[in-house]
Amino acid sequence: MNLESLYQEIILDHYKHPRGQGLLDSPLGSAHHVNPTCGDELTVQVGVGSAGGLVVGYEGQGCSISQASASVMSELVSGHSVQDAETFRLAFIEMMHAKGTGEPDEEVLGDAVAFAGVAKFPARIKCALLGWMALQDAEIQSGLLTNQSEEHSP
Repeated sequence: MNLESLYQEIILDHYKHPRGQGLLDSPLGSAHHVNPTCGDELTVQVGVGSAGGLVVGYEGQGCSISQASASVMSELVSGHSVQDAETFRLAFIEMMHAKGTGEPDEEVLGDAVAFAGVAKFPARIKCALLGWMALQDAEIQSGLLTNQSEEHSP
């Protein structure tokens, strides 16, 4: 099995068996994003767990890319600090803007590296970024993150 096939399997697995799907009972922040190009929608909510780590829930509809990306995002950032989540988010955005060039850091991104191939298709980049951008807005709305990021829109 080649690397591209493995990445496709990871994306399909997250699409068919989403992690973190469902809205939170008591979110601190929430953001709803829509990709006007294709109609994909996601609501991302954030909170803080009993151990102090980030808790992320989401709900939405759309293509396999947007839904799998939200699943990967939720799994990757949940339990981590807001600062770690921001590191993951910025690394994912950088990978998406690399247009399939460069080597994404698997130690930072985990399963999210599976979306490196998606970056070669400009029409799909917004699908992959939808949940990650909603995460940022939910964190800002909650007060967990100040609006200090260098780039907000995909």
